[in-house]
Amino acid sequence: MEKGTLVEFVVNGERRLAVIDRPEGKKHWVVIDERGQASTLHPRQIEYTVTGQTFKPTEIAAFSQRVQSSLDPSSLEVAWELLVEEGESTDPAALATLLFSSTDPEFCYIAHLLLAEDRLYFKQKGDRYEPRPASQVAEIQRQIALANQRQQEWEGFLTRLQQVIAGEQTPDWQPSDRPRLDALEKFAAFGDDAPNRSAAIEVLAALKRPETAQGAFRLLVELGLWSPHENLFLRHSQIPTHFPPKVQELSHQYLLSPPQDLHPDRLDLTHLKVYTIDDESTREIDDGLSIEYLPDGSERIWIHIADPTRWLLPGDPLDLEARRRSTTLYLPTGMISMFPTELATGPMSLNTGVVCCALSFGILLDADGAVSDFSIHASHIKITYRLTYADVDEMLELGVTAEPELESLAKWAKQRQLWRQSQGAISINMPESTIKVENDGEEIIIQVLDDRFSRQLVAEMMILAGEVAARYGQIHSLPLLFRNQPQPELPSDEELLQVPAGPARACAIRRCMPRSELSITPSRHASLGLDTYTQVTSPIRRYSDLLAHFQIKAHLRGESLPFSAEQMQDLVLSIASNVQEAALVERQTNRYWGLEYLRRNTHEVWSTLMLRWLREHEGLCLVLLEDLGLELAMRLNRSIELGDRFQVKVVRADPREDTIQLQEVSTLEATQMAAG
Repeated sequence: MEKGTLVEFVVNGERRLAVIDRPEGKKHWVVIDERGQASTLHPRQIEYTVTGQTFKPTEIAAFSQRVQSSLDPSSLEVAWELLVEEGESTDPAALATLLFSSTDPEFCYIAHLLLAEDRLYFKQKGDRYEPRPASQVAEIQRQIALANQRQQEWEGFLTRLQQVIAGEQTPDWQPSDRPRLDALEKFAAFGDDAPNRSAAIEVLAALKRPETAQGAFRLLVELGLWSPHENLFLRHSQIPTHFPPKVQELSHQYLLSPPQDLHPDRLDLTHLKVYTIDDESTREIDDGLSIEYLPDGSERIWIHIADPTRWLLPGDPLDLEARRRSTTLYLPTGMISMFPTELATGPMSLNTGVVCCALSFGILLDADGAVSDFSIHASHIKITYRLTYADVDEMLELGVTAEPELESLAKWAKQRQLWRQSQGAISINMPESTIKVENDGEEIIIQVLDDRFSRQLVAEMMILAGEVAARYGQIHSLPLLFRNQPQPELPSDEELLQVPAGPARACAIRRCMPRSELSITPSRHASLGLDTYTQVTSPIRRYSDLLAHFQIKAHLRGESLPFSAEQMQDLVLSIASNVQEAALVERQTNRYWGLEYLRRNTHEVWSTLMLRWLREHEGLCLVLLEDLGLELAMRLNRSIELGDRFQVKVVRADPREDTIQLQEVSTLEATQMAAG
């Protein structure tokens, strides 16, 4: 190439022009750009040579300015339309002729730029450019439009984030924002194991936030999407928190137009006085109790269980969703129902003032409390009284003569308890508490449940119904989900007597108790003292109970059972797994709020009872905070006996990290803390 030839080369993606000054060695050229800077180029680095004219470095700027003023990318579309029809390829000189009717160096370079920068209409093959087919151009245009749309959505998303963070506006999230917000939520919950982790990190990086799960958590809280106390245990689980639209639609449809009752000949028990006994806050009322006085002077116990199978069929969307959930989840912040709430607390429940469908167990007991006869019926009942446990205790203590049925129920409950004890039942009475969170986490209420007789009364009646349902299934060879428990190996009486009576002794017994199991084969339930048992009294809240209703009601109608033994066996595993996961989330969530309560009350002194050693050589023990019913681990630096009481304070509690440090305090220090 002669001196003064104008060439184009690329540096860091930028096109530059320079003129040939002299050769360098055998192959290289020294070029001078418009600023007078020299560069050494290999021929392969030269992208384009402007032929037909020589230049001085000082003339490059004017040439570039003329080129830019005449550069019109839209003109390339016109050329493509002409060439694609003829199927002809082109090069810069030919394109210059087509567009400008000239092959002057300036116009040829313009044509080169149009072709070199184009990614839509032409594709390069060697020194020539072929027009793309119209279908290919249309597809590329579609992809470009999508890319532009995604970029606009991304920029809009960042703008909304920054506006919400700055408090300039309430969130106005768009549908396109949801995948990015979901990615943030999953990253905050699962950390590096989160799917689409890169999308979350992209958002955090754009906002110059820490690219960590904690950074994502803090951002979600700042955006108002999560609470500072967001339940990560629930988010880690597979438990659904919302009902699918088809389930909600079917629920609404059934409320407006109930399905046909498969038991048109229900036994009319509306003449009976029926009591429901629950906590005041209970909304899913699933059991009621009656006493029927028979002509011979005997008393028949009636245990009425809500009949949700009146409102669904095996395999319909409501049933499949309940099966997927397997249980209602009870959390301090509220419940996650197995059925849509409007059904669960509405027509499925045993509500007062209306005729309700029920599955009723009529039971005769002998003098010892053993079942002498029973029958099961699909029924109609009408609730007479909705009572709380406190109401029942008060009425029994006062001996209200107008309610002899309650007295009879209490009498039979005590007799049943004695009978089960004679059959080897094992009672473990550990303090239990409930934790409720109100006002978006501002208020935490921990209440130790009273050991009221009314609770024992209801429990005995529910156990009785479970025994009767299991015996019915056993007699008629119905595949049910029986609940069995192996016989435990308990400490000897001598060993137990060395542990003080109360929570410490109950804890020692509890440690020896094997887990209960679900099986389609009936077997003994050791702690209940029953040879056969199934759960049947909470079909609105437990899917295993619902299955028992399906099977028993079908048998009562004389129809084939909806679930075979093989199908029930398959359901055992999935239900047990789901229930175990729900129990874990409940336990973790209750512990979180228990620790949060203690974190907020470090000024308090707690009366504490030693339950057992965890690692005695390390001084690590399990203690019970008696006022709260909370069991916690702590270290003690002195010898102590099981059942001993002492006082502690909270040194540090971090519910998010699941850590707590308790410290024993002296009587003097406890007095000083109490005095403020």
